[in-house]
Amino acid sequence: MKVELKTDNGNYFKSLSNVFFTFSILAILIIFCDVALKLGIISRHYQINYKCKLLSVEKSTTNFKNLSKISKLKNKQSIWEFCREVVK
Repeated sequence: MKVELKTDNGNYFKSLSNVFFTFSILAILIIFCDVALKLGIISRHYQINYKCKLLSVEKSTTNFKNLSKISKLKNKQSIWEFCREVVK
């Protein structure tokens, strides 16, 4: 008569590696999303800075419209005041 004993050491290792792999993928996704959001904020900041400097040189309606879209300000006076603060 032959007796065999099954051990579940391999199953514990597989489940632990699956959990570690899942957490690693989630951490990488969170890091990439955070970097993408930060790059969007930085890009918006530099775009506002560039448009304000361009507005101080060339006072066209397209520059006002572009700054209105970016900064969500509606009238020209508030855009001027905003750009004075940004360009300083």
